[in-house]
Amino acid sequence: MTQTAPRHESAPRQWIALAGFVFLVVAMGALIGTQTAPGAWYQGLDKPPFNPPNWIFAPVWFVLYVLIGTAGWLIWRRDWRTPVFGLWVAQLALNWLWSPVFFSWEMLWPAAVIIVSLLAVIIGFIALAWRIDKRASFMFMPYAAWVGFASLLNISVAILN
Repeated sequence: MTQTAPRHESAPRQWIALAGFVFLVVAMGALIGTQTAPGAWYQGLDKPPFNPPNWIFAPVWFVLYVLIGTAGWLIWRRDWRTPVFGLWVAQLALNWLWSPVFFSWEMLWPAAVIIVSLLAVIIGFIALAWRIDKRASFMFMPYAAWVGFASLLNISVAILN
């Protein structure tokens, strides 16, 4: 597959589009995070010894959401009609679905299915984006690592409870 050249729009429009992508992803992540924050139910669950402290999640997700938004913008500006942009949209939907299923609906195993599916989509994005924009692919690598860890954590909590 040959690389598609980026859209030739004015620099200010490109920066506005980038800001829009990042804002959308960070804002939705923050909204979902505040609406589905871990409560007493989560505190009462048995957790594996490698469970990180709760305070670590917000800063990690903030950085990841900035990378996710930027990667999406990089692919979008080349050609939003590609399968890789479809994977970007799919991972966002799965990402945003996981918290309500896990924390609000308290469904550990369905959440595990969602997060493992999310990891698969992220890996697919990394592989396909590599041919279009290596920067976007690299930006998803920390995300894949974190979601891989979160998948292990979700499955471990489901097994323990």
